[in-house]
Amino acid sequence: MTVPDLLIDGPDDAPVTVVLAHGAGAPMDSDFMAAFADGLAARGLRCVRFEFPYMAERRVDGKKRPPNRAPALLDAWRAVIDHFGTDALVIGGKSMGGRMASLIARALEDEGTPVRGLVCLGYPFHPPGKPKKAAERLAHLLDIRTPTLILQGTRDTFGGMDHVPGLPLPGTVRVEWLVDGDHGFKPRKASGRTERENWDEALDRMAAFAMALA
Repeated sequence: MTVPDLLIDGPDDAPVTVVLAHGAGAPMDSDFMAAFADGLAARGLRCVRFEFPYMAERRVDGKKRPPNRAPALLDAWRAVIDHFGTDALVIGGKSMGGRMASLIARALEDEGTPVRGLVCLGYPFHPPGKPKKAAERLAHLLDIRTPTLILQGTRDTFGGMDHVPGLPLPGTVRVEWLVDGDHGFKPRKASGRTERENWDEALDRMAAFAMALA
Protein backbone atom coordinates (compact mmCIF):
# COMPACT_ATOMS: atom_id res chain seq x y z
CA MET A 1 0.00 0.00 0.00
CA THR A 2 1.22 3.48 -0.83
CA VAL A 3 1.86 5.66 2.20
CA PRO A 4 -0.12 8.93 2.02
CA ASP A 5 1.74 12.23 2.17
CA LEU A 6 2.64 12.99 5.78
CA LEU A 7 3.00 16.11 7.88
CA ILE A 8 5.29 15.50 10.85
CA ASP A 9 5.80 17.79 13.83
CA GLY A 10 7.81 17.32 16.98
CA PRO A 11 11.09 15.61 17.87
CA ASP A 12 12.20 12.48 16.01
CA ASP A 13 13.31 10.95 19.31
CA ALA A 14 9.98 11.54 21.09
CA PRO A 15 8.97 8.65 23.39
CA VAL A 16 5.63 8.32 21.59
CA THR A 17 4.39 9.12 18.09
CA VAL A 18 0.77 10.22 17.78
CA VAL A 19 -0.86 9.78 14.35
CA LEU A 20 -3.96 11.89 13.77
CA ALA A 21 -6.46 11.61 10.92
CA HIS A 22 -8.76 14.45 9.93
CA GLY A 23 -12.55 14.57 10.10
CA ALA A 24 -14.94 14.24 7.18
CA GLY A 25 -15.01 17.85 6.06
CA ALA A 26 -11.62 19.45 6.72
CA PRO A 27 -8.06 18.57 5.63
CA MET A 28 -5.03 17.64 7.69
CA ASP A 29 -3.84 21.26 7.84
CA SER A 30 -7.11 22.78 9.08
CA ASP A 31 -6.85 25.16 12.03
CA PHE A 32 -8.01 22.40 14.38
CA MET A 33 -5.58 19.78 13.12
CA ALA A 34 -2.67 22.22 13.00
CA ALA A 35 -3.34 23.40 16.54
CA PHE A 36 -3.30 19.83 17.85
CA ALA A 37 -0.17 18.88 15.93
CA ASP A 38 1.67 22.00 17.10
CA GLY A 39 0.40 21.52 20.65
CA LEU A 40 1.55 17.92 20.87
CA ALA A 41 4.96 18.84 19.44
CA ALA A 42 5.31 21.60 22.03
CA ARG A 43 4.59 18.99 24.72
CA GLY A 44 7.42 16.73 23.55
CA LEU A 45 5.52 14.31 21.33
CA ARG A 46 5.89 13.60 17.63
CA CYS A 47 2.65 14.12 15.72
CA VAL A 48 1.98 12.71 12.27
CA ARG A 49 -0.90 13.80 10.05
CA PHE A 50 -2.11 12.32 6.78
CA GLU A 51 -5.10 12.58 4.47
CA PHE A 52 -7.58 10.02 3.25
CA PRO A 53 -7.71 9.56 -0.55
CA TYR A 54 -10.77 11.76 -1.18
CA MET A 55 -9.21 14.69 0.68
CA ALA A 56 -5.85 14.26 -1.07
CA GLU A 57 -7.70 14.37 -4.39
CA ARG A 58 -9.48 17.56 -3.35
CA ARG A 59 -6.08 19.12 -2.70
CA VAL A 60 -5.09 18.38 -6.30
CA ASP A 61 -8.15 19.65 -8.18
CA GLY A 62 -10.13 21.64 -5.61
CA LYS A 63 -13.28 19.55 -6.06
CA LYS A 64 -15.18 18.61 -2.93
CA ARG A 65 -15.91 14.93 -2.56
CA PRO A 66 -17.66 12.83 0.06
CA PRO A 67 -15.46 10.57 2.17
CA ASN A 68 -14.34 7.29 0.68
CA ARG A 69 -16.13 4.17 1.81
CA ALA A 70 -14.76 2.60 4.99
CA PRO A 71 -12.47 0.00 3.32
CA ALA A 72 -10.49 2.75 1.54
CA LEU A 73 -10.27 4.82 4.73
CA LEU A 74 -9.04 1.81 6.66
CA ASP A 75 -6.51 0.97 3.95
CA ALA A 76 -5.04 4.46 4.30
CA TRP A 77 -4.74 3.93 8.04
CA ARG A 78 -3.07 0.56 7.45
CA ALA A 79 -0.48 2.09 5.15
CA VAL A 80 0.49 4.72 7.72
CA ILE A 81 0.62 2.25 10.61
CA ASP A 82 2.70 -0.20 8.56
CA HIS A 83 5.11 2.64 7.78
CA PHE A 84 5.73 3.49 11.44
CA GLY A 85 5.09 0.15 13.15
CA THR A 86 2.85 -0.25 16.17
CA ASP A 87 5.52 0.07 18.84
CA ALA A 88 5.19 3.35 20.74
CA LEU A 89 2.38 4.42 18.40
CA VAL A 90 -0.82 6.13 19.51
CA ILE A 91 -3.43 6.59 16.82
CA GLY A 92 -6.57 8.67 16.62
CA GLY A 93 -8.08 11.72 15.07
CA LYS A 94 -10.93 14.13 14.69
CA SER A 95 -14.46 12.71 14.44
CA MET A 96 -14.49 10.33 11.45
CA GLY A 97 -10.71 10.05 11.54
CA GLY A 98 -10.86 8.93 15.16
CA ARG A 99 -13.66 6.49 14.46
CA MET A 100 -11.65 4.85 11.67
CA ALA A 101 -8.63 4.74 13.99
CA SER A 102 -10.71 2.95 16.61
CA LEU A 103 -11.78 0.32 14.07
CA ILE A 104 -8.16 -0.27 13.09
CA ALA A 105 -7.06 -0.38 16.73
CA ARG A 106 -9.64 -3.07 17.48
CA ALA A 107 -8.62 -5.07 14.39
CA LEU A 108 -4.93 -4.90 15.31
CA GLU A 109 -5.73 -6.40 18.70
CA ASP A 110 -7.14 -9.48 17.01
CA GLU A 111 -4.04 -9.65 14.81
CA GLY A 112 -1.73 -9.60 17.83
CA THR A 113 -0.09 -6.29 16.89
CA PRO A 114 -1.93 -3.66 18.95
CA VAL A 115 -1.01 -0.01 18.98
CA ARG A 116 0.00 1.58 22.26
CA GLY A 117 -3.13 3.70 22.58
CA LEU A 118 -6.10 5.39 20.91
CA VAL A 119 -7.26 9.02 21.18
CA CYS A 120 -10.51 10.25 19.66
CA LEU A 121 -11.23 13.97 19.41
CA GLY A 122 -14.99 14.33 19.27
CA TYR A 123 -16.05 10.73 18.67
CA PRO A 124 -19.15 10.53 16.42
CA PHE A 125 -21.21 8.20 18.61
CA HIS A 126 -24.29 8.81 16.47
CA PRO A 127 -25.50 11.14 13.70
CA PRO A 128 -26.73 14.48 15.06
CA GLY A 129 -30.18 14.10 16.60
CA LYS A 130 -30.21 10.31 16.16
CA PRO A 131 -28.88 8.73 19.38
CA LYS A 132 -30.77 5.51 18.65
CA LYS A 133 -28.29 4.89 15.82
CA ALA A 134 -25.33 4.70 18.21
CA ALA A 135 -25.16 0.89 18.24
CA GLU A 136 -23.39 0.54 14.88
CA ARG A 137 -20.67 3.01 15.90
CA LEU A 138 -20.26 1.51 19.34
CA ALA A 139 -20.04 -2.26 18.89
CA HIS A 140 -16.27 -2.49 18.38
CA LEU A 141 -15.59 -0.29 21.41
CA LEU A 142 -17.49 -2.50 23.83
CA ASP A 143 -14.64 -4.99 24.16
CA ILE A 144 -11.63 -2.94 23.04
CA ARG A 145 -8.51 -3.64 25.08
CA THR A 146 -6.32 -0.83 23.76
CA PRO A 147 -6.13 2.07 26.25
CA THR A 148 -8.50 4.66 24.83
CA LEU A 149 -9.09 8.32 25.57
CA ILE A 150 -12.13 10.04 24.10
CA LEU A 151 -12.18 13.82 24.46
CA GLN A 152 -15.72 15.08 23.98
CA GLY A 153 -17.50 18.42 24.16
CA THR A 154 -20.34 18.38 26.69
CA ARG A 155 -22.81 19.59 24.05
CA ASP A 156 -21.46 17.64 21.08
CA THR A 157 -24.42 16.86 18.81
CA PHE A 158 -22.68 13.61 17.83
CA GLY A 159 -22.73 12.47 21.45
CA GLY A 160 -22.94 14.80 24.45
CA MET A 161 -23.39 14.50 28.18
CA ASP A 162 -27.08 13.80 27.70
CA HIS A 163 -26.29 10.45 26.04
CA VAL A 164 -22.71 9.18 26.28
CA PRO A 165 -22.45 8.64 30.08
CA GLY A 166 -25.19 6.02 29.81
CA LEU A 167 -23.32 3.92 27.23
CA PRO A 168 -21.82 0.59 28.38
CA LEU A 169 -18.21 1.45 27.58
CA PRO A 170 -15.50 -0.79 29.07
CA GLY A 171 -12.94 0.29 31.63
CA THR A 172 -10.29 0.61 28.91
CA VAL A 173 -12.21 3.57 27.46
CA ARG A 174 -12.01 6.89 29.27
CA VAL A 175 -14.33 9.72 28.21
CA GLU A 176 -13.23 13.15 29.39
CA TRP A 177 -15.37 16.24 28.92
CA LEU A 178 -14.60 19.74 27.64
CA VAL A 179 -16.88 22.34 29.16
CA ASP A 180 -19.65 23.54 26.85
CA GLY A 181 -17.71 22.29 23.82
CA ASP A 182 -19.37 21.47 20.52
CA HIS A 183 -18.07 18.85 18.07
CA GLY A 184 -14.89 20.91 17.61
CA PHE A 185 -14.75 21.77 21.34
CA LYS A 186 -15.88 25.36 20.77
CA PRO A 187 -17.88 26.72 23.74
CA ARG A 188 -20.49 29.46 23.76
CA LYS A 189 -19.41 32.91 24.92
CA ALA A 190 -21.83 32.71 27.82
CA SER A 191 -19.87 29.77 29.23
CA GLY A 192 -16.92 31.99 30.06
CA ARG A 193 -14.63 29.57 28.21
CA THR A 194 -12.79 30.06 24.93
CA GLU A 195 -12.13 27.62 22.12
CA ARG A 196 -8.40 27.96 22.74
CA GLU A 197 -8.84 27.09 26.42
CA ASN A 198 -10.72 23.93 25.51
CA TRP A 199 -8.13 23.01 22.90
CA ASP A 200 -5.29 23.53 25.39
CA GLU A 201 -7.08 21.47 28.01
CA ALA A 202 -7.63 18.70 25.48
CA LEU A 203 -3.96 18.83 24.51
CA ASP A 204 -2.80 18.62 28.12
CA ARG A 205 -4.98 15.56 28.72
CA MET A 206 -3.97 13.98 25.43
CA ALA A 207 -0.25 14.50 26.03
CA ALA A 208 -0.46 13.12 29.57
CA PHE A 209 -2.32 10.06 28.29
CA ALA A 210 0.22 9.42 25.51
CA MET A 211 3.25 9.98 27.74
CA ALA A 212 1.90 7.53 30.31
CA LEU A 213 1.94 4.86 27.58
CA ALA A 214 5.59 5.46 26.69
